[in-house]
Amino acid sequence: MDRIFSLDEARSLMPDVRAKVADLVALRADLAEISFDLADAGSSPLGGIPERKALEARIGEILLWFGDQGIELKGAAPILVDFPAELDDESVRLCWVEGETDLAWYHRTELGFAGRRPLPR
Repeated sequence: MDRIFSLDEARSLMPDVRAKVADLVALRADLAEISFDLADAGSSPLGGIPERKALEARIGEILLWFGDQGIELKGAAPILVDFPAELDDESVRLCWVEGETDLAWYHRTELGFAGRRPLPR
């Protein structure tokens, strides 16, 4: 069975989530730059194909961490994560987007991001 988070459980993981996201943001930018440079000029100040493959592997490791925690990664630019949860006996996702300071939003599972609402106080 998939993990169901309480709000406290999800919030307790947020320092790790933010750290992993910070790493992903840096890796995402480096991968975009090295890929563009290699395609455009055949070389990059960031390295060559081995360095690009290493960036891809590091990104893959971080993505696995999210899955291992039961956290759903829904977007890469910006990074969007969902924590499966229940609110008032309804299946929801506690929703956080890169750059937000707190886990303060949710949406019904079947509605996705378009159904985002602030968490009740």
